[in-house]
Formats: sequence, structure tokens, C-alpha cells
Amino acid sequence: MRHAQPVASPGRPIASELVRISRQLGRAVDRVTFGPPVTHVYNPLAYAAAPHESYLRRYGAARGRVLLLGMNPGPFGMAQTGVPFGDVTLVRDWLGISAAVGQPRRVHPQRPVLGFACPRSEVSGTRLWGWARARFGTPGRFFRRFFVLNYCPLVFMERSGLNRTPDKLPAGERTPLFRACDDALRAAAELLRPVRVLGVGGFAERRAREALGSVGIPIGGLLHPSPASPLANAGWEAAVESPLAAIGIRLPPRRPSPRRD
Repeated sequence: MRHAQPVASPGRPIASELVRISRQLGRAVDRVTFGPPVTHVYNPLAYAAAPHESYLRRYGAARGRVLLLGMNPGPFGMAQTGVPFGDVTLVRDWLGISAAVGQPRRVHPQRPVLGFACPRSEVSGTRLWGWARARFGTPGRFFRRFFVLNYCPLVFMERSGLNRTPDKLPAGERTPLFRACDDALRAAAELLRPVRVLGVGGFAERRAREALGSVGIPIGGLLHPSPASPLANAGWEAAVESPLAAIGIRLPPRRPSPRRD
């Protein structure tokens, strides 16, 4: 597998272009309207733009990597930090990103946005970024070979506070939403030139195939690290490392877990 080389000054336009794509996507999805049972929609590309764009600028400036594509933000992950799978502790302490986070236009009383003060952990994020830390040790080593984005940037909540995933939206809402997300994914893929795109979960894999199927980039899928998945709960890391090995992605030896005094 070909590894991306670190990008210095030539990489700045790449990261800046990623930011432009992100801002364009944020504006496009803001124009889509959603009805019941969705009552609240959060767009972290807007209110958490500072940490999100810090993530893109710090880690986005390289081509030729494996792109890991998530579905949409979790309420205690990217909804709080602006980073895909963005568990607060790992984003702040491992990725080294911390910035001011504003507020959505309408806040659900059961799903406040506390930014980096959020005390809740995002299980999917602790699994994905915890695996990256255990395997690669430093963010630099991980991001030389991988990059992580979400397909859809919005969080959807029902009146009860229940999270609603994009695939459960009515067709009349999915169509304009997916059109905007497809356009952004194609633009990001054209810019980043990934050697492979791996959807994290079945939804992300299907959308990657739909958006990028004619581009010629190899597309596959990995098990989603959600705690709602019995397979993920039985051992997500082993479940994703086996298909990675099957497609020729060799991983470094596992590193010791950080000491807890």
C-alpha cells in the first residue's frame, strides 16, 4: 500500500480547500428543511467551525491516504467538538485540538452543547480514536496513512431527544441532503485522491459507492464502532483489523496503553 508523504507548504492549499468544501457543505445543508419526527437539527460545521477547521487544517493536508468515512455526528462526539467521531477527551488530549464552540440555532433541552466541557464520552469515538492511538502512537503516524471524515454533517433529534440517523429521514428530505453531501464527498475525494475509501458502517459505505462509484477509487466497508452493535461490543478492533489486513493494509504493532496513575 502506498503511503502519503507529509505535506509542508504545498499542503496548505489542500487544507484550505478542505475548509472551503466544508463551509460550502455547511451552507448547503442549512438550506434543507426537516419535519417531524425531527424537531431539532444541529450543524457543527457552523457552531463548532473553529475546532472542525482546526482538524482539517492540521491533519487534512496530504493526498494518497485511506479515507475512513463516517455517517454523521454523534450527540457527544462531533456535535460537541466538531471533529468526526470526536470524543472530547481524545480530541483534546490526543489530537491536540481544543477551541471555542458556539451553540446550535435551537438547542434540545436534553442534548445541550457544552463543547469541550462535555462530561460524556462518545463510545464510537473512544473506540475509533483509541484504536488509532493504540496502533500508531501519535496522530502524525496515523494521519500519514488515514484521514477521517463524516458523510453527513448534521445531527437529527426527535422531541424525546432520541437520535435519528440520516437513512431514517423521509425521501423528500434525504434527496436534497444527500445531493449536498454527495457533492462535498466528491469534491473532497478529488482533492485528497485517496487510495481507498472505507465506509465506517453500512450506510457510509453505500453512500460512498453512490457518490464515488464512477470515480474509480476502491470502496469498501468496516464495522461501525457503535455501542448499539453487538459485533462491535464483542471486539470492534479485531473486527476491523481483519478486513484491513485482507485488503493489504498492514498496521504497526499495538502500542502499550497509556499509564493511569
